[in-house]
Amino acid sequence: MQINRELVRALERLLGRDGVLSSREDLLLYEYDGSVEVARPQCVAFPRSTEDVIGIVRLANQYKTPMVGRGAGTGLSGGALAREGGVLTVFSRMNRILSIDIQNRRAVVQPGVVNLELSRAVADARLHFAPDPSSQKACTIGGNVSENAGGPHTLAYGVTTNHVLGMKVVLPTGEVVSMGGAAVDTPGYDLTGLFVGSEGTLALVTEITVKLTPLPESVKTLLAVFDSVDDATETVVDITARGITPAACEMLDGWTLRAVEAYVHAGFPLDSAAVLLLEVDGLRESVETQAKDVAEVCSLHHAREVRVARDAAERDLLWKGRKNAFGAVGRLSPTYYVQDGVIPRTKLPATLRRIDEIGKRNGFEIGNIFHAGDGNLHPIILFDARDPAQFKRAVSTADEIIQHCISVGGSITGEHGVGMEKDRLMPLLFSEAELGFMRRVRDAFNPAGLLNPGKIFPSGKGCGETRIRPLAVEGSVAG
Repeated sequence: MQINRELVRALERLLGRDGVLSSREDLLLYEYDGSVEVARPQCVAFPRSTEDVIGIVRLANQYKTPMVGRGAGTGLSGGALAREGGVLTVFSRMNRILSIDIQNRRAVVQPGVVNLELSRAVADARLHFAPDPSSQKACTIGGNVSENAGGPHTLAYGVTTNHVLGMKVVLPTGEVVSMGGAAVDTPGYDLTGLFVGSEGTLALVTEITVKLTPLPESVKTLLAVFDSVDDATETVVDITARGITPAACEMLDGWTLRAVEAYVHAGFPLDSAAVLLLEVDGLRESVETQAKDVAEVCSLHHAREVRVARDAAERDLLWKGRKNAFGAVGRLSPTYYVQDGVIPRTKLPATLRRIDEIGKRNGFEIGNIFHAGDGNLHPIILFDARDPAQFKRAVSTADEIIQHCISVGGSITGEHGVGMEKDRLMPLLFSEAELGFMRRVRDAFNPAGLLNPGKIFPSGKGCGETRIRPLAVEGSVAG
């Protein structure tokens, strides 16, 4: 895409020469995120303040150039890629924790603050920022807000929107708006709720007010080992049916846990078909009872072993295995495609069997590691992107999995977002009237369409340029 040198010079005057990248070599680094999508910006800008962001927005409007916000680039749906070129605004230099209010359990941060760093900053007060994506050592809170990120512990604590109280944003018109605040609730429309998860299509966020959550008095982490995938998934269904809500309930199938164990050495048994990583937390007495109840349900469903982490070091090692799983898989395949479908928990056993069938029929190894407690699947399709035909087949395989999720009453994404990866799938969930209403909401804030264009809504483009048609529905489907 042709670089507008006049725009680049104007940005350099605003941000300094070290605040703008425009060489081909530099831009190559920003045409990727964690997805399989590729899109190169015309230039990259690094603001340090809200005023810098206002200046970037004004220049983008002056030159009628698209603008896209980006945090750490760990997203998995292409949400932070410059699909139509333009100015990629990277918030890595807006990385300050502006204030911490320990007594009221609040913090105000810039969007480039790394998720885990906020929890570390308040750990001495026995507080933390509860949303914990697997990429929390790298991902930023601004990106978490944009995608409404989840993580293993959202089963009990909720996703990002449950922990954001307010924001300062720069609209694509250049107007600065503050919404929400430190109070639990504010009068008027819930604009904060609207903007969280809007995938960067409504505004560029420059400040975020978040809730801080007390660390639990006691935590127990359990590893349940199964010789059957069905037994593991039936255990998840039974735990929730009994009204037990663990802080986390993660599942790894046999193929995935062997890949992880070879990399992390977390103590996962290599001969098992699946493991559940479960965590309960709260008051010491209730944790003891819950851990006992969870272990009993696992045993009822033929768990051959239920281990309880002996100390914090063993607990950390088990979670290191879970949170480094994607890196472990990367050692075994040139490329992999991570999906993000959601299903009712009761459909877990049948859906995992279906994913296995789809993989075998299409000639792909598919590993499964996911948030079992809330039915958020992450099938990992291994393929070689150097083979265009194989890439297109991998995308088609992923679409088939997602269509099955929809057919049993699920959704196309639980935490990765729609972005430019799944925009073509939106008509499977929503009618044209519903999509039109969403577009009108976007257009109210983003009237010129310059902010993060080509995201969320069907555009006829997408990874592999694959077109799909709906499958027959087996249950209730939204829309």
